[in-house]
Amino acid sequence: MPATAAPDADLLALDRQVCFALAVASRRVIGLYRPLLEPMGLTHPQYLVMLSLWQQEASSVRSLSEQLSLEPATLSPLLKRLEAIGYLTRTRDSEDERTLRVALTPAGRALREQALNIPPAIMDRLGMDRAELEDLHTILTSVIARTRTVEDHETA
Repeated sequence: MPATAAPDADLLALDRQVCFALAVASRRVIGLYRPLLEPMGLTHPQYLVMLSLWQQEASSVRSLSEQLSLEPATLSPLLKRLEAIGYLTRTRDSEDERTLRVALTPAGRALREQALNIPPAIMDRLGMDRAELEDLHTILTSVIARTRTVEDHETA
């Protein structure tokens, strides 16, 4: 909420809540992805996993979990489903059996070409250009970093 809000503004008005705006925006933007991802056989959370793997090809489950800010228990079913449809493999690390490694299959790598159409389609659906989305991304990334700082202080 802006520091310059009128003193008589209702601090509990729903339409003034950052959490409400973020929740609604998140649901609606993710909803725009659904019809683009369905032909690829992906849900939005699976798409996020694939984005991560397209950047680094292979990863440990722990590293993916940290990068995606998902608990391993939440990530595991996503990985199992992606493995079942042939986009990745999960294997135990030969040097440390406790570590589960995730790697793209050729089909998973090839899917990246199809996914290249998604960002421009989202920009078109939102009616926003790249600069606007980059500005929004910068603000949201700052919010994420600040919430991590708060969480770190609260758990210390």
